Amino acid sequence: MKYLVTGAAGFIGFHVCKHLLERGDEVVGLDIVNDYYDVNLKYARISELGINREKIIKGKLVTADSKPFSFIQLNLADKEALMKLFESEKFDVVINLAAQAGVRYSLSHPEAYVESNIVGFLNILEACRFHPVRHLVYASSSSVYGANEKLPFSTKDSVDHPISLYAASKKSNELMAHTYSHLFGIPSTGLRFFTVYGPWGRPDMALFLFTEAILRGEPIKVFNKGEMKRDFTYVDDIVQGVLKVADRPPKGDPNYSEKTGDISKSKAPYKVYNIGNSSPVELMDYIRAVEDGLSKKAKMELLPMQAGDVPASHADVTDLMEDTGYKPTTAVKDGVAAFLDWYKKYYSQK
Repeated sequence: MKYLVTGAAGFIGFHVCKHLLERGDEVVGLDIVNDYYDVNLKYARISELGINREKIIKGKLVTADSKPFSFIQLNLADKEALMKLFESEKFDVVINLAAQAGVRYSLSHPEAYVESNIVGFLNILEACRFHPVRHLVYASSSSVYGANEKLPFSTKDSVDHPISLYAASKKSNELMAHTYSHLFGIPSTGLRFFTVYGPWGRPDMALFLFTEAILRGEPIKVFNKGEMKRDFTYVDDIVQGVLKVADRPPKGDPNYSEKTGDISKSKAPYKVYNIGNSSPVELMDYIRAVEDGLSKKAKMELLPMQAGDVPASHADVTDLMEDTGYKPTTAVKDGVAAFLDWYKKYYSQK
């Protein structure tokens, strides 16, 4: 089938494109390639998929020589250009992973989240409305659970108390998708990602920051004095789940009632899943895995909790496992080791 993957130059988007191509699908990647973090890393990901940086022309679809992959540098907020792309390419499935990421960045740059996560997602929905697709899969986030204290986090739980604009934008995406699924019959599935890590990861995330600081002999910033748990999930496990979901458009339940208590379902062709490891790890154990992989101890700066952050995350993935056969298998020590192998190789070439 023919897939559009937005956020293709991003961490998860790159890996999704890579796996789709490996299994024989045709892929069009889209990304704005902004400077939220190192654009060289973003272009390097696209190069791995078959298109070198010098061939990329903003707003033009460029095709790889040796594989069924094309790429376009485009802002989702450009509705006219996006509509033309949908009209010409006739996608079967859209996997929307493009977003302005980061909880902390949303405290200082709120407008970026409105443009990318609200306006950009609205344009994706409009494009799917006027150029129908078999399935729209889109990235939500574990951040939507906000101030919730009950663990593990379940899609049956209310998520009405976000504590960052990033989280609020992702909750908005779920509401917008349901509206379009109800009104226009667009099969849509939202995925609440839980702390994804692995090779080609984002430089603003903990594993990257810890690795850089330890290698430089600088202190790492450890928030809430290390008293945190995260449902760290290896990127290959995440991609396995994304593809299983993409292959299974929701049909909706005509007998659905809110009285059942499962607000992740609907009469409309709409579904929301958690996608995580479902096995939280203490932050200090995560740091030890990095220390062991580098054979070097970390200097630590113990700090209070940051605004917009939460002390623990834990995904209940029961419904995702039952519906799709999703099964994460990568232990943190193995996932961290794979990241460190990639990191050393990538930066030895710089």
